[in-house]
Amino acid sequence: MLATPTTGGDSFPVPASPGVQRLLLILVVALAYANALGGPFQFDDWNVIAGNPAVHSWATWWHFMPGIRPLLKATYTANWASGFGTAGFHAVNVVLHAINALLVRELIVALASRLGISSPAVPLLAALLFALHPAQTEAVTYISGRSVSLMALFLLMSVWFHLTAEQRESPWRWRALSVIAFILALAAKENAWALPLALVLCEAVRPGFRWGTALRSTAGHWAVLVLLTVVVFCVPAFWRLLGNSLDTRSLGDNLLTQIDGIGYLVTQSLSGRVQNIDPDLPVRTVWTAGLAIKGALLLAVLGAGIALLRSRPWLGFGVVWFFVMLLPTNTILPRTDIANDRQLYLALIGPAIIVAAAASRWLSSRWSMVAMAAVCIALGVTTFVRNQDYASETALWRSTARHSPAKGRVWNNLGYSLERDGALDEARAAYRKAIDLDPADFRAQMNLDRIAR
Repeated sequence: MLATPTTGGDSFPVPASPGVQRLLLILVVALAYANALGGPFQFDDWNVIAGNPAVHSWATWWHFMPGIRPLLKATYTANWASGFGTAGFHAVNVVLHAINALLVRELIVALASRLGISSPAVPLLAALLFALHPAQTEAVTYISGRSVSLMALFLLMSVWFHLTAEQRESPWRWRALSVIAFILALAAKENAWALPLALVLCEAVRPGFRWGTALRSTAGHWAVLVLLTVVVFCVPAFWRLLGNSLDTRSLGDNLLTQIDGIGYLVTQSLSGRVQNIDPDLPVRTVWTAGLAIKGALLLAVLGAGIALLRSRPWLGFGVVWFFVMLLPTNTILPRTDIANDRQLYLALIGPAIIVAAAASRWLSSRWSMVAMAAVCIALGVTTFVRNQDYASETALWRSTARHSPAKGRVWNNLGYSLERDGALDEARAAYRKAIDLDPADFRAQMNLDRIAR
């Protein structure tokens, strides 16, 4: 059964039953990630899971508490103890992604009136775009990408609890649940600290928005953020994490570098052109004309988004949400990797809303459905194909070497995977390539020496 709204130009026919829509989301995630269950541990998985005794039993997990990301590590421990191997890890990741897709739909339904969205198709289509975009594979098919999808689960729950509180008999209880979900999100990954800003954004598109009202309704979340700051100063593991970040590069250099980082995420990852686990991006230390132009464009887009929050809230919200969700990973605090696809996991919700809402407004019913169906099928197929790169370490690093041929670390990792496969001649060639690209890479030289004739 199809329902066609009669208000405005939004004439998207969609399955009328919310239950059918939810079932559709679960089905497309299952299909797109059907080939994701057989992959082995990859890259960081060895350090944070396979080679990390802290997650190999509940006793060791408890021994290393307090520590960073306790909830995330608890899920790793549960998977490790289950005995289902990597398939169990992958299955949990796919289930998390499916739940997150459902939550994205619910959030947009809750925000629809504030965003000026009258078509019931928009929440479903935006959730489909979120679920099927190939950039999400790094947070789903890559096992240790769970840090992002698990954090996203509780962050999205927190937003939903906040948005629906006023519709409940006891709003304070739902706001309390929102705060608890925020704490759980932080326990999965500290990057959830941007949540209070996201909640203020949700309030900013409300008719009659007032700063005082918005801050009062999110006071509990801001209190948790203050508490997190205290915890960072008290827990040695957080100190080490912060110290490692600050040792990577200066804060000023990182801001310059992240202009390229965000540019890469927009033009390569978000566009669907490239899925690359290890992009080759330079560290910037001085301004250049090209960098200044890119920075000015990004600021102009953000400024336009803020300006449009009143006149075209669906567009302004989508733009600002995108930048807010990138704040923890792509602004001040340095990271070893300048940009990764998984940084788009939550940020992608903003562009998904924009695309779905624009299609419902600017295309006729028939053509909008055809266009969006084609886009979703293309994204789903691309995701399915990308999952095949995770089928083995060698396949993943061969793919990465095609996209980052000038990065020494990529060739060293490819060499190591080839060595483990017994392809020693190819491994030696890869190690030599890594050394040629980065003569200071002692790991590649050690690896080459180990298998040298």
